[in-house]
Amino acid sequence: MTAVWDSFASIMFLNPTHLISALKIQKGDYVADFGAGHGHFAIPLAERVGGDGRVWALDINRHAIDIIRREARLRHLVNIHPVWTDIEAAAGSGLKENFMDVAVAANLLHQCRDGAALFREAGRILHEDGRLLVVEWSPESVIGPPRELRIPPGLAAAMARAAGFTIADEHPAGQCHYALEFRKR
Repeated sequence: MTAVWDSFASIMFLNPTHLISALKIQKGDYVADFGAGHGHFAIPLAERVGGDGRVWALDINRHAIDIIRREARLRHLVNIHPVWTDIEAAAGSGLKENFMDVAVAANLLHQCRDGAALFREAGRILHEDGRLLVVEWSPESVIGPPRELRIPPGLAAAMARAAGFTIADEHPAGQCHYALEFRKR
């Protein structure tokens, strides 16, 4: 029954493990998870990059950061660094320039006051040829945030291009989301 549910869930709902695999995250990668929330992506990312890799779980909500910190301790993940921060501020992540291999922004863009700031910050911290995964609610999904808040894929791609990214791939993300992979030019 679990295998059937996992198959159904991966078709219907967002499955971070499938997207992480599609991104080809490697052992030893350095990854920034923008708007990490409760660690939906950060925890499996930390497991994937292993002891030589690092994941910075960034969120503006202190409670979310505390949850990630607690979950990382429970799982003995010493390679995850929860950080309370506002990525929309100038150099808001607090990470070094040209330092990261991958950045992930899942279900965040529609919440930003200035979505372009998210792309600028990703461009600042990613090294040359670094990758950015943007996952957002599909405009057609019957569940999710109000439709007027959703960012269509074309608008996300235009914002990425304006910040110096090119589209690299589109990944399956269930029926409720879309997932676009960008590369830093």
